[in-house]
Amino acid sequence: MAKKKNQLMIATLLVLLCTTVLYCGCTGTSTQHVQTEKTTKTITDMTGREIEIPQKINRVLTTVPMTTIAVYALAPEKLIGINLDPNKVGGNVYIPDEYHALPNVGGWFGKQTGNYEVFISMNPDIIIEGEGIGDFTSTLEEHQQRFGAIPVVGVLDARTASAYDESIMFLGGILGSEEKAEELSEFYSRVLSTVKDRVSKIPEDEKVRVYYSEGPKGLNTDPEGSIHSELIELAGGINVADCQVMPGMGMTPVSMEQVTRWNPDVIIISDPSFFADIYDDALWQSIPAVKNHRVYLVPQSPYPWFDRPPGINRIIGIPWTAKVLYPEIFSDIDLSALVKEFYHKYYHYDLSDAELNSLVDPSLK
Repeated sequence: MAKKKNQLMIATLLVLLCTTVLYCGCTGTSTQHVQTEKTTKTITDMTGREIEIPQKINRVLTTVPMTTIAVYALAPEKLIGINLDPNKVGGNVYIPDEYHALPNVGGWFGKQTGNYEVFISMNPDIIIEGEGIGDFTSTLEEHQQRFGAIPVVGVLDARTASAYDESIMFLGGILGSEEKAEELSEFYSRVLSTVKDRVSKIPEDEKVRVYYSEGPKGLNTDPEGSIHSELIELAGGINVADCQVMPGMGMTPVSMEQVTRWNPDVIIISDPSFFADIYDDALWQSIPAVKNHRVYLVPQSPYPWFDRPPGINRIIGIPWTAKVLYPEIFSDIDLSALVKEFYHKYYHYDLSDAELNSLVDPSLK
């Protein structure tokens, strides 16, 4: 009897021992899983570089205004700094209050205002690098060395008006904003295809001749081939400026004699002070665009629709420029509706009718 009792106790102890071993084994596996769970992932950026970035991205800086505006459109809550302030005249009106305090950290584009220490001190999860001045590959390599462990992600075509789609979708994937990227891409593709399809049917000898006027006296410009004047050709116009493309910030200086010789049908003006003076300036009275009242000021806020920066802020400038150049061909386009849709989707802001009227020339609605 005692022998059977001892055997029973031994059996019970063995069961308990096995249970303990199994429990510890399971716990060990669980602990090991937590310890090896990946917090990063490998991506290939738009330049073909393989980079490790965090699985979850919550804090983003970019080096150029074009990618900053794209991040703001896709995931504004993740943007921790900007490179370019909104327009001084009412620019902040079209930015929701919670984003007014974003600091201007500068960057590396036409104006080299970036500071490596400032960027690093803000502790971003990633830094998004867009094309600025010089060789982009070399810039990426230099910036990655300077920023150390912070991943630097290269983005292409964020400044190319006919090719914004790929950068929008790429950034949407990086930021976990795929649905928003699809929404922005649909709007862009819709207005771009409408404009390109219609202007493709305009005979060359019927195309409108356009001068893009920059600077306080209207005597700076950007010719065909410059990223700053892309919307002229995209909207079916002929850029009359016969001058060299200036590197960097552009804005080639020209003379009044040259503008008179170019004889533009339309003038698009970037500087509000010059727009206010042009009809009273005797030097400009002989220009067909002035005589026929076909002079247009680029809408300015929060960022210009035509240029500077040449980012996705120009998407609404595509139908605007098309209506400026060819009001009859685009008479059925409801620019007011497109502007309200654009500001809602890209700037997270719902325009009032009064705000819309302050942005859009009544003749173009």
